[in-house]
Amino acid sequence: MIIQELKIGGLSIPVPIIQGGMGVGISMSGLASAVANQGGVGVISAAGLGLVHRNSALDYLEANIEGLKLELRKAREKTQGIIGVNVMMAMTNFADLVKTSISERADIIFSGAGLPLDLPKYLQPDSITKLVPIVSSGRAAKLICDKWKTLYDYLPDAIVVEGPKAGGHLGFKNNTLDDVKYSLEELVPEVVNAVSYFEEKYGQEIPVIAAGGIYNGKDIYNILQKGAKGVQMGTRFVTSEECDASMAFKMSYINATEKDIEIIQSPVGMPGRAIHNSFIEKVKQGLKTPIKCPFHCIRTCDVSSSPYCIITALYNAYKGNMKSGYAFAGSNAYMADKINSVKDIFTELKEELNNAIQSAKDKTGF
Repeated sequence: MIIQELKIGGLSIPVPIIQGGMGVGISMSGLASAVANQGGVGVISAAGLGLVHRNSALDYLEANIEGLKLELRKAREKTQGIIGVNVMMAMTNFADLVKTSISERADIIFSGAGLPLDLPKYLQPDSITKLVPIVSSGRAAKLICDKWKTLYDYLPDAIVVEGPKAGGHLGFKNNTLDDVKYSLEELVPEVVNAVSYFEEKYGQEIPVIAAGGIYNGKDIYNILQKGAKGVQMGTRFVTSEECDASMAFKMSYINATEKDIEIIQSPVGMPGRAIHNSFIEKVKQGLKTPIKCPFHCIRTCDVSSSPYCIITALYNAYKGNMKSGYAFAGSNAYMADKINSVKDIFTELKEELNNAIQSAKDKTGF
């Protein structure tokens, strides 16, 4: 069985799997390069690199830029494959991180947590970086295509649609998270339909990539049947040997049960999906106290009412201090039962996908 490659702009991705960008420090050059070496797209998260790469001579935002440069260069030393960067719109230094990714010749920028309506303006005449917005509706996909084409004569090289089963911050209201109308299975055809108008009008393919709650090869097969050309997976790669997180972070996935995966209200004003632990319990009980903002990293963070600094909590978790932080995770994180190499994960996913393809052929006779 041949798995169809994914095309993003002029890039050919042999295995249509994009590793989700996970901050703080969870997906850096180690994980990204390992995924790229298996024929997928490895993604470095730009969030919080100023903490991971602290530099006494630089402030946090400057250290973030230098950390991103370092991670991109380290990834390039480890792979000839495709490396992307995830830059959240909500970050206060969004523009600087986008410019850095482009100047360092990252293959792709993925951008969500807000609508990146002006992303193409950062491209230079000699830029090679492809631009892929992350959306949660067909309406958002249409708005981005309209704006980019009108203002910059540029269409997205692909679009990621992220459903409500994703880990981390979610682009949905709490009351829609379990509504079937907002499920990924409903959203993918909606986004495919929204972009088809632009594909036909301008003769440019805009592949739709599905994200959120995809864990195994059968999940990949099922969502490809809805019109997606590829998938984005974050949670599945956390329990890999090459994941940049601490062992304690990885073990929080392996030790989690289904009921441990919960929705929390993040200080940045959005719901988020995380694994329940003592830190989250203390926040619920009001035992955390408001803090001064040391980093000014997220535009939407309300310091006056925040019970804790989210970037510090995520950094603590990355380092393994789970008593002072917590792990974001997708809805299927509890399914993790062992730590594998990225190569083994890819082998398993491809085998499961091929089995699903063969099973469908056996049933239909085609």
